[in-house]
Amino acid sequence: MLEAGSPAPQLTLEDTEGRIVRLADHRGEHAVLLYFMRSTSCPVCHRHVRDLVENADALAAANVRVLIAIPEDRPAAAAWRAKHRIPFPVLTGRRATPHELVGLSRKIFGSMQQSGSILVDAEGIVRHAHGATMPTGSYDKKGITATIAGLRAPA
Repeated sequence: MLEAGSPAPQLTLEDTEGRIVRLADHRGEHAVLLYFMRSTSCPVCHRHVRDLVENADALAAANVRVLIAIPEDRPAAAAWRAKHRIPFPVLTGRRATPHELVGLSRKIFGSMQQSGSILVDAEGIVRHAHGATMPTGSYDKKGITATIAGLRAPA
C-alpha cells in the first residue's frame, strides 16, 4: 500500500467509455480522492460510495475530484455506474486491477481483494492512504476529512 508523503503512482486506468485516465493528468489542477471498491457486489462498499455521492458538493468545493476504482471489467463498471447513478468516473485497470497497481491485493490462501482509498494533492503527493481487508474498515472518512482540511489550511 502507498504511504502518505510519497509521490503518487503513475496510474493509467480506463473509464466506462474506454477513455484513458491518468492520475498525473490531474496534477496542478485539483486533489484526487481515489476510492477502491472491493467489488461492485460489496454492500459495504456501496454505502461508502453513497456517502461520497452525498458529499459530492463539499468535496468539489474543497477542489477534490472523486474517482471510483473497481476490479471488474469495463462493461461491468459501466453497468454498475448506470444502475446506481454514480456521478463520478468509475475506473478499471487496463492490464491489472487498479487495486494491484497500488498494493491493495493480498496473497492469503490465494488472492484477496482489499478496498481502500488514496488522496493525492494537486502537486501529486499522496496525502492519505488507507486500505483494509474487511470492507467495513476501508473507508476512513475522518482521516479523509482531516486530510482535506489540511490541504485547505493556509501555509
